[in-house]
Amino acid sequence: MEWGKSVKAEKKPNVLPDNKSPKEESRIVKNNKKIIKSVISKNPEDVLAQKHKKKKDIKILKDKCDTRNGACGFHCIKVNNLGVKIGPQTILDNINLHIHCGKLTAIIGKNGTGKSTLIKALNGDLPHSGVIEFMDKKDDSMQKLKIGYVPQFLNISKNTPTSVYDLFASYLSAFPVFLGVRKKLYSQIKEHLRMFEAEHLIDCAVCDLSGGEKQRVMLSLAAMPIPNLLLLDEPVSGMDQNGMELFYGNIDRLKKNYDLAIILVSHDFEYVAKYADNVVLIDKTVIKEGTPKEVFDSKEFKEVFGNVVVTCDN
Repeated sequence: MEWGKSVKAEKKPNVLPDNKSPKEESRIVKNNKKIIKSVISKNPEDVLAQKHKKKKDIKILKDKCDTRNGACGFHCIKVNNLGVKIGPQTILDNINLHIHCGKLTAIIGKNGTGKSTLIKALNGDLPHSGVIEFMDKKDDSMQKLKIGYVPQFLNISKNTPTSVYDLFASYLSAFPVFLGVRKKLYSQIKEHLRMFEAEHLIDCAVCDLSGGEKQRVMLSLAAMPIPNLLLLDEPVSGMDQNGMELFYGNIDRLKKNYDLAIILVSHDFEYVAKYADNVVLIDKTVIKEGTPKEVFDSKEFKEVFGNVVVTCDN
């Protein structure tokens, strides 16, 4: 069973500014496709289905995104005996996780211990052994797992004229962006961005955004529609404190208002202690997991991080 492969756009994003050469147009199209592929992940079957319902996409996305009932508590994601090898080298071994909807699980560990590798394996970007299951506990049935992914960095060429609206519209609609702005779609995108306090960025060029602004936009794109599992690979790296507060606040609202699970790789222990429900300490395998207090007060944590002290509220 294979879950969480990254989406391959079924069409080239139509962001073609005026007076550009065919070579320049080709470069811009490829760049938009790269951005979309970096942050949108779904079950492969859904990608094929999109080809047959382009006109229905926006309505379906709106219906999914406007359902704010919070976590149902009946969905869970199980990772059983996950392992990753590159050649003869074992990167991850015997990873077992049980993640419920409405919970934020933070993955911590020293550099080089497999944290980002775990995220890439869960997202289907790396081959792995073991099984990833998405269960509905109400009837013990297997469900299709939809994954959203926000990478640590996103390299965008300077002077690329793609706006935030262009980026969203290229993914959501078959209507060519260079033919003009569609008012209804513009309003829907702006409303979705408002969830992440990024609605004022809709007309900005993506390449001109600050690190914090760019990550909020990428988070918004990864959450449209709301996935079952949101993967965040050190998403606040390089942000100032205000940007970090804003980003973690957005994550907390997502967790409380939508039926999804979140896995976050982070080195920001104070924010992990404040926002995470569960913490998993890894060094190629899971060496300690539990509540933030249980992990940060554990001997395993002290063996890895020495005299680092993290204060937890509970």
